[in-house]
Amino acid sequence: GENRRLAPGAGACDITGMTDLPIQPVLLPLRAALAERGMAVLQAPPGAGKTTCVPLDLLASGRFPGRIVMLEPRRLAARAAAERMAQMLGEPVGRRVGYRIRGEAAVSRDTRVEVVTEGILTRMIQSDAELPGVSCLIFDEFHERSLHADLGLALALEIRAALRPDLALLVMSATLDAGPVARLMQDAPILTAEGRAFPVETRWLPRPV
Repeated sequence: GENRRLAPGAGACDITGMTDLPIQPVLLPLRAALAERGMAVLQAPPGAGKTTCVPLDLLASGRFPGRIVMLEPRRLAARAAAERMAQMLGEPVGRRVGYRIRGEAAVSRDTRVEVVTEGILTRMIQSDAELPGVSCLIFDEFHERSLHADLGLALALEIRAALRPDLALLVMSATLDAGPVARLMQDAPILTAEGRAFPVETRWLPRPV
């Protein structure tokens, strides 16, 4: 496919077929919130486009010179998200967008957006608590709540407070009550993307003989 260049300041999701997603109106406010506060909570319903559009838009913003690491709770979701973002850029997975899961990795020296499972982040922190080369951590699907996700966020907040005040933190969720998480993140701004509903017609099949 065509290689899509991400120019700083451009909307990364200004890609054919992606510009009408519900997440689109909150991308610029999200950039501003992270630039001003360094932390934010994003609520968006399933299918809004947060998993694929948000990391690419933050990459396009030019505000994050290091890697953007996004945590996914499941290995299948991590691989699928990376493959979809790479497809949106017209690239094979493992170039600007890659993933690391247990026993499998598709990354390179060019990788700027890295999708990982939650246990991988814990090992990254154990290896080097300053997370060198990482500019932004995204906790996706945080409403699923797991020990690894909670521990990862707690450690990230400690790292930001003690070692890396420049480290941006973003929590994304579909159904989470964002208030308590935002308070935990020093009253981080909360952004909400509205969902989109479509009419549904119910059709009953004939009773089986």
